[in-house]
Amino acid sequence: MKRILILVPAAVLACNLWSAQQVKDTVSSGWTTHFQSTVIAQKHSGFAAAYSGDNSLDNGVEPAATSLTGTLFIGRKLWKGATLYFNPEVSGGKGLSFATGVAGALNGETYRVGEVSPQVFIARAYLRQHIALPGEGYEYLQDDLNQVPERVPANRITISAGKFAVADFFDGNAYSKDPRTQFFNWSIWANGSWDYPANTRGYTFGAVVEIIKPKWALRFSSVAVPRIANFHLLEYNISKAHSETVELEHGFSIRKLPGRIRLIASHTRSQAPSYEEGLQAISKGDAFLLDVIRGKEEHKMYGGKKIGFGLNVEQQLTADIGFFGRAGWNDGKYATWAFTEIDRNITAGFSIKGRGWNRVDDVVGIGFASNGISQDHRDFLKAGGYGFIIGDGNLNYGRESVLEMYYNAKLTGFLWVTLDYQYVKNPAYNKDRGPFHAFGVRSHVQF
Repeated sequence: MKRILILVPAAVLACNLWSAQQVKDTVSSGWTTHFQSTVIAQKHSGFAAAYSGDNSLDNGVEPAATSLTGTLFIGRKLWKGATLYFNPEVSGGKGLSFATGVAGALNGETYRVGEVSPQVFIARAYLRQHIALPGEGYEYLQDDLNQVPERVPANRITISAGKFAVADFFDGNAYSKDPRTQFFNWSIWANGSWDYPANTRGYTFGAVVEIIKPKWALRFSSVAVPRIANFHLLEYNISKAHSETVELEHGFSIRKLPGRIRLIASHTRSQAPSYEEGLQAISKGDAFLLDVIRGKEEHKMYGGKKIGFGLNVEQQLTADIGFFGRAGWNDGKYATWAFTEIDRNITAGFSIKGRGWNRVDDVVGIGFASNGISQDHRDFLKAGGYGFIIGDGNLNYGRESVLEMYYNAKLTGFLWVTLDYQYVKNPAYNKDRGPFHAFGVRSHVQF
């Protein structure tokens, strides 16, 4: 693993030189090529714990946990309005306590890591088609990650189909979205209560349809869900297991400063058992619910469902300061299946550019999240139940609170280094454990 972490930056530098020479050809030929590599290392403090369970965060001082991802973003224009995108990716490493013990998990890159040893796979492979709608005007989309430079109708329908991350299209936010450049914590860079459909690494198969206008956008997706909770394989019995998401987005200005609001709703069907069924199984000494989550065939079942809603806002306050906030809710009756065990969440924070101290490309981020779970979910954990990410064997319930601060410094034209601090109170909603401090450093290369 150490050898790989040394070799990757060297390969990145070589690729960067090649990329710089290819920029003009890329733009003129209908190709886009970009690369990113992100390494995150974290440690946390020791903390008091009245007890621990199978999914508890280690209350001692763990050895540093390191994660690595590297992605090649390739795009090629095909015919009018159509582009094919293809992303080979390598990932490896692990999160602290293998990313268990905190619902607002500490490293946003670790959910993509399916194996401790580095693995190479295809992250995305999808076709995008723009279809013009009545109305005049065009806009130019600049060359970017999975974006060929192109001129598209300002009023259009865009269809994307294939393998992708559904979070690429939904729950966007200029100040809190990307754990490779912004906040680390899952419940700050995403809507934690949206159990968004994905395999272990964060990807799925399906289609997204977008109706896009200059100040409005409406999106709808239908995609596959995991066969079992947080699993690397997806379920293709689409008549019984699938997930739909719809989002309405509106852009506006306050005192000529841009802002956006997004409303999201989701509905998922899967093999997830209900917490009520889990409680009944526990009372009989039956491992039923845990067997379903872990995928034992004799407990194969369908009927799980989850409904959720979310609000997402961003607003530029000055030339250098932006505000973001999210709120989310799901019914919390069935086991979490894909993202993380949060049923209610409120998040807010600020992003500050470094212009005031002559570091215009540096960014300071400050974010806060308050996470909660349904009564059924609480009762299940109190009885000694386990999900795939939390479970201490008992529960003295309190809302999980996360404070995160980071400083992201741009060192060269393609290298950023980030120092990160997180304070977590009531990890996994348990007043009998914590609080604790987590410290992290991130290197990110992108060109």
